[in-house]
Amino acid sequence: MWKAFFNIFKVKELRSRLLFTALIIVLVRIACNIPCPGVNAVALEKYMAELAANAGGGLLGTLSLFSGGALEKFAIGALGIMPYITASIVIQLLTPVLPVLEKMKREGESGHQKLNQYTRYLTIIVCVVQGAVVAMTMVNPGNFNLPPASEVLFVGNQQLFVVMSIMVLTCTTMLFMWLGEQITERGIGNGVSLIITINIIARMPDAVIELVRMTAGGETAAGTSFKLIHLLLLLVLFAVVTAATIMLSQGYRRVPIQMVRKTVGNQMSGGATYMPLKVNFAGVMPIIFAGAILMIPGALFGYLHWYKAAAFFQQGSWGYMLTEGVLIFAFTYFWVANQFNPLQIADNLKKEGAYIPGISPGEATSKFLDHTMTKVTFGGAVFLVVLALFPMFLYVNMNIPFMVAQFFGGTSLLIMVGVTLDTVSQLESHLAMRHYDGFLKSGRLRGRNSN
Repeated sequence: MWKAFFNIFKVKELRSRLLFTALIIVLVRIACNIPCPGVNAVALEKYMAELAANAGGGLLGTLSLFSGGALEKFAIGALGIMPYITASIVIQLLTPVLPVLEKMKREGESGHQKLNQYTRYLTIIVCVVQGAVVAMTMVNPGNFNLPPASEVLFVGNQQLFVVMSIMVLTCTTMLFMWLGEQITERGIGNGVSLIITINIIARMPDAVIELVRMTAGGETAAGTSFKLIHLLLLLVLFAVVTAATIMLSQGYRRVPIQMVRKTVGNQMSGGATYMPLKVNFAGVMPIIFAGAILMIPGALFGYLHWYKAAAFFQQGSWGYMLTEGVLIFAFTYFWVANQFNPLQIADNLKKEGAYIPGISPGEATSKFLDHTMTKVTFGGAVFLVVLALFPMFLYVNMNIPFMVAQFFGGTSLLIMVGVTLDTVSQLESHLAMRHYDGFLKSGRLRGRNSN
Protein backbone atom coordinates (compact mmCIF):
# COMPACT_ATOMS: atom_id res chain seq x y z
CA MET A 1 0.00 0.00 0.00
CA TRP A 2 2.78 2.46 0.91
CA LYS A 3 4.56 1.50 -2.28
CA ALA A 4 1.46 2.54 -4.22
CA PHE A 5 1.54 5.99 -2.59
CA PHE A 6 5.14 6.46 -3.73
CA ASN A 7 4.22 5.19 -7.19
CA ILE A 8 1.64 7.98 -7.49
CA PHE A 9 4.33 10.64 -7.35
CA LYS A 10 6.46 8.83 -9.93
CA VAL A 11 3.83 9.48 -12.61
CA LYS A 12 4.02 13.10 -13.72
CA GLU A 13 0.43 13.35 -14.99
CA LEU A 14 -1.00 11.71 -11.88
CA ARG A 15 1.12 13.94 -9.64
CA SER A 16 -0.11 17.04 -11.48
CA ARG A 17 -3.74 15.92 -11.18
CA LEU A 18 -3.40 15.35 -7.43
CA LEU A 19 -1.74 18.72 -6.85
CA PHE A 20 -4.43 20.45 -8.91
CA THR A 21 -7.16 18.69 -6.90
CA ALA A 22 -5.46 19.66 -3.62
CA LEU A 23 -5.29 23.32 -4.72
CA ILE A 24 -9.01 23.39 -5.51
CA ILE A 25 -9.80 21.80 -2.14
CA VAL A 26 -7.77 24.48 -0.37
CA LEU A 27 -9.70 27.21 -2.22
CA VAL A 28 -13.02 25.63 -1.23
CA ARG A 29 -12.01 25.39 2.42
CA ILE A 30 -10.89 29.03 2.42
CA ALA A 31 -14.29 30.07 1.04
CA CYS A 32 -15.98 28.09 3.83
CA ASN A 33 -14.22 30.25 6.44
CA ILE A 34 -14.77 33.76 5.03
CA PRO A 35 -17.90 35.37 6.59
CA CYS A 36 -20.45 37.07 4.35
CA PRO A 37 -20.37 40.89 4.37
CA GLY A 38 -22.37 42.41 7.20
CA VAL A 39 -22.21 39.42 9.60
CA ASN A 40 -21.79 40.14 13.30
CA ALA A 41 -19.25 37.34 13.80
CA VAL A 42 -19.06 37.63 17.61
CA ALA A 43 -22.84 37.54 18.10
CA LEU A 44 -23.24 34.70 15.58
CA GLU A 45 -20.59 32.55 17.28
CA LYS A 46 -22.28 33.06 20.64
CA TYR A 47 -25.73 32.26 19.21
CA MET A 48 -24.52 29.10 17.46
CA ALA A 49 -22.89 27.87 20.67
CA GLU A 50 -26.15 28.38 22.58
CA LEU A 51 -28.14 26.71 19.80
CA ALA A 52 -25.85 23.68 19.73
CA ALA A 53 -26.07 23.32 23.51
CA ASN A 54 -29.88 23.57 23.60
CA ALA A 55 -30.94 21.95 20.33
CA GLY A 56 -28.18 19.41 19.82
CA GLY A 57 -27.77 18.30 16.22
CA GLY A 58 -31.05 18.60 14.42
CA LEU A 59 -31.43 20.10 10.99
CA LEU A 60 -28.83 22.77 11.67
CA GLY A 61 -26.20 20.16 12.45
CA THR A 62 -26.96 18.25 9.25
CA LEU A 63 -26.75 21.35 7.07
CA SER A 64 -23.57 22.45 8.82
CA LEU A 65 -22.05 19.02 8.10
CA PHE A 66 -22.49 19.35 4.33
CA SER A 67 -21.19 22.92 4.31
CA GLY A 68 -18.07 21.95 6.25
CA GLY A 69 -18.97 24.26 9.14
CA ALA A 70 -19.50 27.25 6.80
CA LEU A 71 -23.14 27.63 7.85
CA GLU A 72 -22.19 28.19 11.49
CA LYS A 73 -20.05 31.16 10.41
CA PHE A 74 -22.48 32.28 7.70
CA ALA A 75 -19.51 32.09 5.35
CA ILE A 76 -19.67 32.84 1.64
CA GLY A 77 -19.66 29.07 1.06
CA ALA A 78 -22.55 28.41 3.47
CA LEU A 79 -24.75 26.84 0.78
CA GLY A 80 -21.88 24.66 -0.40
CA ILE A 81 -22.45 22.57 -3.51
CA MET A 82 -25.82 21.15 -2.37
CA PRO A 83 -27.97 23.47 -4.58
CA TYR A 84 -26.24 21.99 -7.62
CA ILE A 85 -26.83 18.46 -6.29
CA THR A 86 -30.51 19.32 -5.74
CA ALA A 87 -30.87 20.72 -9.26
CA SER A 88 -29.12 17.66 -10.74
CA ILE A 89 -31.47 15.30 -8.92
CA VAL A 90 -34.54 17.24 -10.09
CA ILE A 91 -33.39 17.20 -13.74
CA GLN A 92 -32.52 13.51 -13.47
CA LEU A 93 -35.98 12.67 -12.11
CA LEU A 94 -37.78 14.80 -14.69
CA THR A 95 -35.87 13.37 -17.67
CA PRO A 96 -37.89 10.10 -17.94
CA VAL A 97 -41.14 12.05 -17.33
CA LEU A 98 -40.77 14.97 -19.78
CA PRO A 99 -40.43 13.90 -23.44
CA VAL A 100 -38.37 17.01 -24.25
CA LEU A 101 -35.69 16.12 -21.70
CA GLU A 102 -35.80 12.45 -22.69
CA LYS A 103 -35.18 13.44 -26.31
CA MET A 104 -32.19 15.57 -25.27
CA LYS A 105 -30.72 12.65 -23.34
CA ARG A 106 -30.85 10.48 -26.47
CA GLU A 107 -29.13 13.12 -28.62
CA GLY A 108 -25.73 12.15 -27.25
CA GLU A 109 -23.09 14.71 -26.30
CA SER A 110 -25.03 17.75 -27.55
CA GLY A 111 -28.10 16.67 -25.59
CA HIS A 112 -26.07 16.15 -22.41
CA GLN A 113 -24.64 19.66 -22.78
CA LYS A 114 -28.16 21.10 -22.99
CA LEU A 115 -29.23 19.14 -19.90
CA ASN A 116 -26.15 20.40 -18.03
CA GLN A 117 -27.05 23.96 -19.03
CA TYR A 118 -30.60 23.54 -17.69
CA THR A 119 -29.13 22.11 -14.50
CA ARG A 120 -27.00 25.24 -14.07
CA TYR A 121 -30.01 27.51 -14.59
CA LEU A 122 -32.00 25.53 -12.02
CA THR A 123 -29.03 25.70 -9.63
CA ILE A 124 -29.22 29.51 -9.68
CA ILE A 125 -32.93 29.37 -8.81
CA VAL A 126 -32.30 26.94 -5.94
CA CYS A 127 -29.43 29.14 -4.69
CA VAL A 128 -31.65 32.24 -4.65
CA VAL A 129 -34.41 30.44 -2.72
CA GLN A 130 -32.08 28.78 -0.20
CA GLY A 131 -29.97 31.92 0.13
CA ALA A 132 -33.06 34.00 0.88
CA VAL A 133 -34.17 31.55 3.58
CA VAL A 134 -30.73 31.48 5.22
CA ALA A 135 -30.34 35.28 5.06
CA MET A 136 -33.82 35.91 6.51
CA THR A 137 -33.04 33.39 9.26
CA MET A 138 -30.02 35.51 10.15
CA VAL A 139 -32.26 38.57 10.33
CA ASN A 140 -34.86 36.89 12.56
CA PRO A 141 -34.27 33.23 13.61
CA GLY A 142 -37.61 33.13 15.42
CA ASN A 143 -39.52 33.16 12.13
CA PHE A 144 -38.11 29.71 11.31
CA ASN A 145 -38.86 27.91 14.58
CA LEU A 146 -35.43 28.71 16.08
CA PRO A 147 -34.74 30.37 19.43
CA PRO A 148 -34.46 34.16 19.11
CA ALA A 149 -30.96 35.63 19.24
CA SER A 150 -30.04 37.80 22.22
CA GLU A 151 -27.99 40.06 19.93
CA VAL A 152 -28.43 41.22 16.34
CA LEU A 153 -26.59 38.80 14.04
CA PHE A 154 -25.92 41.33 11.28
CA VAL A 155 -24.94 44.95 10.90
CA GLY A 156 -26.31 47.57 8.54
CA ASN A 157 -29.57 47.76 6.61
CA GLN A 158 -31.76 44.64 6.80
CA GLN A 159 -32.94 44.61 3.15
CA LEU A 160 -29.45 45.35 1.84
CA PHE A 161 -28.00 42.54 3.99
CA VAL A 162 -30.51 40.00 2.62
CA VAL A 163 -30.00 40.99 -1.03
CA MET A 164 -26.22 41.11 -0.71
CA SER A 165 -26.11 37.74 1.09
CA ILE A 166 -28.21 36.08 -1.63
CA MET A 167 -25.87 37.39 -4.33
CA VAL A 168 -22.70 36.34 -2.50
CA LEU A 169 -24.00 32.86 -1.58
CA THR A 170 -25.25 32.23 -5.13
CA CYS A 171 -22.00 33.35 -6.75
CA THR A 172 -19.93 31.16 -4.41
CA THR A 173 -22.04 28.07 -5.10
CA MET A 174 -21.73 28.61 -8.85
CA LEU A 175 -17.97 28.98 -8.37
CA PHE A 176 -17.91 25.70 -6.40
CA MET A 177 -19.83 24.04 -9.25
CA TRP A 178 -17.24 25.25 -11.78
CA LEU A 179 -14.36 24.17 -9.55
CA GLY A 180 -15.95 20.74 -9.20
CA GLU A 181 -16.11 20.42 -12.99
CA GLN A 182 -12.45 21.40 -13.20
CA ILE A 183 -11.52 18.65 -10.72
CA THR A 184 -13.45 16.09 -12.78
CA GLU A 185 -11.73 17.21 -15.98
CA ARG A 186 -8.20 17.99 -14.79
CA GLY A 187 -7.95 16.36 -11.36
CA ILE A 188 -8.81 13.05 -9.70
CA GLY A 189 -12.31 11.83 -8.90
CA ASN A 190 -15.78 13.29 -9.29
CA GLY A 191 -15.24 16.95 -8.42
CA VAL A 192 -18.69 17.75 -7.01
CA SER A 193 -18.78 14.63 -4.84
CA LEU A 194 -15.21 15.27 -3.71
CA ILE A 195 -16.09 18.80 -2.53
CA ILE A 196 -18.96 17.43 -0.43
CA THR A 197 -16.71 14.72 1.00
CA ILE A 198 -14.00 17.20 1.94
CA ASN A 199 -16.56 19.39 3.71
CA ILE A 200 -17.78 16.35 5.68
CA ILE A 201 -14.23 15.26 6.56
CA ALA A 202 -13.48 18.83 7.70
CA ARG A 203 -15.87 18.23 10.61
CA MET A 204 -14.06 15.08 11.79
CA PRO A 205 -11.40 16.91 13.86
CA ASP A 206 -14.20 18.50 15.91
CA ALA A 207 -15.70 15.04 16.48
CA VAL A 208 -12.31 13.66 17.58
CA ILE A 209 -11.81 16.60 19.96
CA GLU A 210 -15.26 15.96 21.41
CA LEU A 211 -14.40 12.28 21.95
CA VAL A 212 -11.14 13.23 23.68
CA ARG A 213 -12.96 15.74 25.86
CA MET A 214 -15.57 13.17 26.88
CA THR A 215 -12.91 10.57 27.67
CA ALA A 216 -10.84 13.03 29.71
CA GLY A 217 -13.88 14.45 31.50
CA GLY A 218 -15.47 11.08 32.15
CA GLU A 219 -18.93 12.13 30.93
CA THR A 220 -20.87 13.18 27.83
CA ALA A 221 -22.41 16.58 27.24
CA ALA A 222 -25.66 15.16 28.65
CA GLY A 223 -23.93 14.29 31.92
CA THR A 224 -23.83 10.49 31.52
CA SER A 225 -20.63 8.63 32.37
CA PHE A 226 -18.12 8.01 29.59
CA LYS A 227 -15.04 5.87 30.18
CA LEU A 228 -12.12 4.62 28.12
CA ILE A 229 -13.91 1.32 27.49
CA HIS A 230 -16.77 3.29 25.93
CA LEU A 231 -14.31 5.02 23.60
CA LEU A 232 -12.83 1.68 22.52
CA LEU A 233 -16.31 0.25 21.90
CA LEU A 234 -17.19 3.29 19.77
CA LEU A 235 -14.02 2.87 17.70
CA VAL A 236 -14.78 -0.83 17.12
CA LEU A 237 -18.37 0.07 16.25
CA PHE A 238 -17.16 2.69 13.77
CA ALA A 239 -14.93 0.11 12.07
CA VAL A 240 -17.79 -2.41 11.85
CA VAL A 241 -20.27 0.13 10.45
CA THR A 242 -17.71 1.37 7.92
CA ALA A 243 -16.93 -2.18 6.78
CA ALA A 244 -20.64 -2.92 6.42
CA THR A 245 -21.11 0.28 4.40
CA ILE A 246 -18.29 -0.73 2.05
CA MET A 247 -19.93 -4.14 1.59
CA LEU A 248 -23.23 -2.41 0.78
CA SER A 249 -21.57 -0.04 -1.71
CA GLN A 250 -19.68 -2.85 -3.47
CA GLY A 251 -22.31 -5.58 -3.25
CA TYR A 252 -24.08 -6.82 -6.36
CA ARG A 253 -26.05 -9.80 -7.69
CA ARG A 254 -24.58 -11.59 -10.71
CA VAL A 255 -27.04 -12.33 -13.51
CA PRO A 256 -25.44 -14.79 -15.97
CA ILE A 257 -25.39 -13.64 -19.61
CA GLN A 258 -24.61 -15.81 -22.62
CA MET A 259 -23.23 -13.92 -25.62
CA VAL A 260 -23.39 -15.36 -29.13
CA ARG A 261 -19.85 -16.08 -30.30
CA LYS A 262 -18.74 -13.91 -33.21
CA THR A 263 -15.52 -13.78 -35.20
CA VAL A 264 -14.32 -10.31 -36.19
CA GLY A 265 -11.09 -10.58 -38.15
CA ASN A 266 -8.78 -12.76 -36.10
CA GLN A 267 -10.62 -11.97 -32.84
CA MET A 268 -13.44 -14.05 -31.39
CA SER A 269 -15.90 -12.35 -29.05
CA GLY A 270 -18.80 -13.62 -27.00
CA GLY A 271 -19.19 -16.44 -24.53
CA ALA A 272 -20.37 -16.46 -20.91
CA THR A 273 -20.35 -13.28 -18.82
CA TYR A 274 -22.62 -11.68 -16.22
CA MET A 275 -24.61 -8.53 -15.52
CA PRO A 276 -24.04 -6.98 -12.06
CA LEU A 277 -27.18 -5.72 -10.31
CA LYS A 278 -26.07 -3.46 -7.46
CA VAL A 279 -27.57 -4.04 -4.03
CA ASN A 280 -27.46 -0.32 -3.31
CA PHE A 281 -28.46 0.87 -6.78
CA ALA A 282 -30.01 4.05 -5.39
CA GLY A 283 -26.87 5.07 -3.49
CA VAL A 284 -27.33 7.88 -1.01
CA MET A 285 -30.29 9.48 -2.83
CA PRO A 286 -33.12 7.93 -0.72
CA ILE A 287 -31.59 9.31 2.50
CA ILE A 288 -31.17 12.74 0.90
CA PHE A 289 -34.77 12.72 -0.38
CA ALA A 290 -36.18 11.62 2.97
CA GLY A 291 -34.14 14.21 4.87
CA ALA A 292 -35.16 16.99 2.47
CA ILE A 293 -38.87 16.19 2.80
CA LEU A 294 -38.71 15.91 6.59
CA MET A 295 -37.24 19.41 6.77
CA ILE A 296 -40.63 20.82 5.79
CA PRO A 297 -43.22 19.49 8.34
CA GLY A 298 -41.39 20.49 11.52
CA ALA A 299 -40.62 24.01 10.28
CA LEU A 300 -44.13 24.46 8.85
CA PHE A 301 -45.96 23.25 11.97
CA GLY A 302 -43.65 25.32 14.15
CA TYR A 303 -44.39 28.41 12.06
CA LEU A 304 -48.14 27.70 12.45
CA HIS A 305 -47.64 27.15 16.22
CA TRP A 306 -48.91 23.56 16.00
CA TYR A 307 -46.39 22.44 18.56
CA LYS A 308 -47.62 18.86 19.05
CA ALA A 309 -47.39 18.16 15.34
CA ALA A 310 -44.00 19.90 15.20
CA ALA A 311 -42.76 17.72 18.10
CA PHE A 312 -43.82 14.59 16.18
CA PHE A 313 -41.46 15.58 13.33
CA GLN A 314 -38.66 16.81 15.57
CA GLN A 315 -35.39 15.12 14.65
CA GLY A 316 -34.71 12.28 17.08
CA SER A 317 -38.35 11.60 17.99
CA TRP A 318 -39.86 8.18 17.30
CA GLY A 319 -42.30 9.79 14.85
CA TYR A 320 -39.44 11.33 12.88
CA MET A 321 -37.47 8.08 12.77
CA LEU A 322 -40.51 6.02 11.75
CA THR A 323 -41.41 8.48 8.99
CA GLU A 324 -37.82 8.67 7.76
CA GLY A 325 -37.54 4.89 7.64
CA VAL A 326 -40.72 4.57 5.55
CA LEU A 327 -39.63 7.38 3.22
CA ILE A 328 -36.15 5.90 2.69
CA PHE A 329 -37.66 2.49 1.90
CA ALA A 330 -40.17 4.02 -0.54
CA PHE A 331 -37.63 6.32 -2.22
CA THR A 332 -35.20 3.43 -2.70
CA TYR A 333 -37.73 1.61 -4.85
CA PHE A 334 -38.82 4.86 -6.50
CA TRP A 335 -35.25 5.67 -7.55
CA VAL A 336 -34.67 2.14 -8.87
CA ALA A 337 -37.95 2.21 -10.80
CA ASN A 338 -37.01 5.60 -12.25
CA GLN A 339 -33.42 4.79 -13.23
CA PHE A 340 -33.41 1.02 -13.88
CA ASN A 341 -35.19 0.15 -17.13
CA PRO A 342 -35.45 -3.65 -17.50
CA LEU A 343 -37.37 -3.37 -20.79
CA GLN A 344 -34.61 -1.34 -22.42
CA ILE A 345 -31.91 -3.67 -21.04
CA ALA A 346 -33.80 -6.69 -22.40
CA ASP A 347 -34.09 -5.03 -25.83
CA ASN A 348 -30.37 -4.22 -25.87
CA LEU A 349 -29.48 -7.81 -24.96
CA LYS A 350 -31.72 -9.09 -27.75
CA LYS A 351 -30.14 -6.75 -30.32
CA GLU A 352 -26.65 -7.86 -29.29
CA GLY A 353 -27.58 -11.53 -29.55
CA ALA A 354 -27.23 -12.05 -25.80
CA TYR A 355 -29.61 -13.87 -23.46
CA ILE A 356 -30.01 -15.08 -19.90
CA PRO A 357 -29.73 -18.91 -19.77
CA GLY A 358 -33.16 -20.46 -19.19
CA ILE A 359 -35.01 -17.18 -19.88
CA SER A 360 -36.59 -16.32 -23.23
CA PRO A 361 -35.36 -13.06 -24.83
CA GLY A 362 -37.63 -10.01 -24.84
CA GLU A 363 -40.53 -9.63 -22.39
CA ALA A 364 -39.61 -12.68 -20.28
CA THR A 365 -36.09 -11.30 -19.77
CA SER A 366 -37.54 -7.91 -18.81
CA LYS A 367 -39.82 -9.49 -16.19
CA PHE A 368 -36.96 -11.61 -14.83
CA LEU A 369 -34.68 -8.57 -14.45
CA ASP A 370 -37.47 -6.55 -12.82
CA HIS A 371 -38.26 -9.35 -10.34
CA THR A 372 -34.57 -9.94 -9.54
CA MET A 373 -33.85 -6.25 -9.05
CA THR A 374 -36.88 -5.94 -6.74
CA LYS A 375 -35.54 -8.70 -4.48
CA VAL A 376 -32.00 -7.30 -4.51
CA THR A 377 -33.25 -3.79 -3.74
CA PHE A 378 -35.15 -5.02 -0.67
CA GLY A 379 -31.90 -5.90 1.11
CA GLY A 380 -30.34 -2.59 0.09
CA ALA A 381 -33.38 -0.62 1.29
CA VAL A 382 -33.38 -2.33 4.70
CA PHE A 383 -29.68 -1.65 5.15
CA LEU A 384 -30.13 2.01 4.14
CA VAL A 385 -32.88 2.46 6.73
CA VAL A 386 -30.70 0.96 9.48
CA LEU A 387 -27.68 3.00 8.38
CA ALA A 388 -29.67 6.24 8.31
CA LEU A 389 -31.31 5.76 11.72
CA PHE A 390 -28.28 4.42 13.57
CA PRO A 391 -26.62 7.84 14.21
CA MET A 392 -29.95 9.14 15.53
CA PHE A 393 -30.19 6.14 17.85
CA LEU A 394 -26.71 6.88 19.24
CA TYR A 395 -27.57 10.56 19.68
CA VAL A 396 -30.96 10.06 21.37
CA ASN A 397 -30.57 6.83 23.35
CA MET A 398 -26.83 6.69 24.07
CA ASN A 399 -26.28 10.45 24.63
CA ILE A 400 -23.49 10.49 22.04
CA PRO A 401 -23.05 14.10 20.79
CA PHE A 402 -24.50 14.68 17.34
CA MET A 403 -21.08 15.89 16.17
CA VAL A 404 -19.75 12.37 16.83
CA ALA A 405 -22.84 10.29 16.05
CA GLN A 406 -23.26 11.65 12.51
CA PHE A 407 -20.11 9.80 11.38
CA PHE A 408 -21.56 6.40 12.40
CA GLY A 409 -23.88 6.12 9.41
CA GLY A 410 -26.33 8.09 7.34
CA THR A 411 -25.51 10.30 4.41
CA SER A 412 -22.08 11.35 5.62
CA LEU A 413 -20.62 7.82 5.90
CA LEU A 414 -22.18 6.67 2.61
CA ILE A 415 -20.77 9.67 0.75
CA MET A 416 -17.31 9.31 2.28
CA VAL A 417 -17.14 5.59 1.52
CA GLY A 418 -18.53 5.92 -2.00
CA VAL A 419 -16.31 8.84 -3.03
CA THR A 420 -13.21 7.28 -1.45
CA LEU A 421 -13.77 3.99 -3.29
CA ASP A 422 -14.32 5.84 -6.56
CA THR A 423 -11.17 7.96 -6.11
CA VAL A 424 -9.04 4.94 -5.20
CA SER A 425 -10.42 3.11 -8.22
CA GLN A 426 -9.36 5.97 -10.50
CA LEU A 427 -5.89 6.01 -8.95
CA GLU A 428 -5.69 2.25 -9.50
CA SER A 429 -6.58 2.72 -13.17
CA HIS A 430 -3.89 5.38 -13.70
CA LEU A 431 -1.24 3.22 -12.02
CA ALA A 432 -2.27 0.07 -13.90
CA MET A 433 -2.06 1.85 -17.26
CA ARG A 434 1.55 2.72 -16.50
CA HIS A 435 2.38 -0.78 -15.18
CA TYR A 436 2.72 0.27 -11.53
CA ASP A 437 1.42 -1.70 -8.56
CA GLY A 438 -1.82 -0.38 -7.13
CA PHE A 439 -3.17 -0.15 -3.58
CA LEU A 440 -4.51 -3.70 -3.71
CA LYS A 441 -2.72 -6.91 -4.68
CA SER A 442 -5.33 -7.55 -7.34
CA GLY A 443 -4.64 -4.17 -8.89
CA ARG A 444 -8.29 -3.17 -8.76
CA LEU A 445 -11.23 -2.89 -6.42
CA ARG A 446 -13.55 -5.87 -6.47
CA GLY A 447 -17.28 -5.77 -5.87
CA ARG A 448 -18.94 -8.27 -3.56
CA ASN A 449 -21.23 -10.83 -5.12
CA SER A 450 -24.48 -11.18 -3.18
CA ASN A 451 -25.07 -14.71 -4.49
